[in-house]
Amino acid sequence: MANTPRYWSSLHGLATLTLIGAALYFLLVEHGNHTLPYLPYLIILLCPLMHLFMHKGHGSHNHGEDKRPDRDTGHSVEEEK
Repeated sequence: MANTPRYWSSLHGLATLTLIGAALYFLLVEHGNHTLPYLPYLIILLCPLMHLFMHKGHGSHNHGEDKRPDRDTGHSVEEEK
């Protein structure tokens, strides 16, 4: 799985980044008078979205790692504590 290409470096990812860049360019250059006053509010709205997408639902954490059996004793690591 380490050799699989990431989405942002694939052809679709680069096309997505290009479209996002073009959209941001036109929003800031052509419609800057309309969008720049709302920029602080948009940054504040990005915080919860980044929190949701950066944690990815908290499903990838290894919470069950301490319950695996120990190689030497056969007991789980949690039982010995």
